[in-house]
Amino acid sequence: MFLRVDKLQVELPAPKRQDPNAAAALQELLGGKYGEMSTLGNYMFQSFNFRSKSKLRPFYSLVAAITAEELGHVELVSNGVAMLANGPDKPGGDEQFGGDISNAPFEEMKDIRSAASFYSHAGGAVPVNSNSMSWNADMVTTTGNVIVDLLHNFHLECGARLHKLRVYESLTDANITGREVCGYLLVRGSVHAHAYALALKKLTGVDLDKFLPTPNIPLGNIPECQKYLAEGSHRRLYTFSPSDYEEMRGIWGGGGETALPDDPPGELEVVDGMPEGGKIHDLTGVPSAFTPDYAPEEMFEIASKLYQKSR
Repeated sequence: MFLRVDKLQVELPAPKRQDPNAAAALQELLGGKYGEMSTLGNYMFQSFNFRSKSKLRPFYSLVAAITAEELGHVELVSNGVAMLANGPDKPGGDEQFGGDISNAPFEEMKDIRSAASFYSHAGGAVPVNSNSMSWNADMVTTTGNVIVDLLHNFHLECGARLHKLRVYESLTDANITGREVCGYLLVRGSVHAHAYALALKKLTGVDLDKFLPTPNIPLGNIPECQKYLAEGSHRRLYTFSPSDYEEMRGIWGGGGETALPDDPPGELEVVDGMPEGGKIHDLTGVPSAFTPDYAPEEMFEIASKLYQKSR
């Protein structure tokens, strides 16, 4: 089962301006072929379907723990998409009456790349790619063959890193929200690719990590990756559990395995639990778009009473 914590894996900086087209670009990292919905779907169903779990525990634990992290990546990208689509906070904006909706308050939305993201989802994230094409289950591979599945996962992580880099390169350095998402995920994608390569090495003797990083993305050249490299995120896998999935230490963090050659040196380690994380951005409501409602005052009053009652 999954434990949900009301945090993001990292805190995202608030956007400097509304940028729904950048939000559409970030959707590729959510619902694209190599997006977080794909990595989550692959690893989740592979872990559900895993045969001989008790006898192959280190490999099952690896896939299961990364599954939990990918669920948090879906949450992280989704928050980034919504933050970019909505723009900077408007203090008190959700406390006002909807206003004159006949005055075309969202005229600019008719020309954005993914107009459906506003018309249908009020600027929220959904499992689609950068062209609003739906993510689907055809992107999930679960063969039952451990080596084939791990090799597919290695390919998936390498493809995902390449796509993250391309999205990153489409965003200017003023787009701090989108670039932060990309920087963090490039580091964590490197970890996952490395982990699957090591798992395959243990099973087959083939030294896949000689091909890494694949594609060749030196994280030291990406400013938004630096703080995560400095804190050692490139060397850590998390169990995302208080007591389970310890067995993956036999693959990651055991036997003196070290960081990839292009990354800061150090031994790999498994960390019990989860990252410290950061707060979730509180998106301001937009009454004229009926989010959360056209006239939300009564809803806020009810919620406040319920909150006080719960304490």
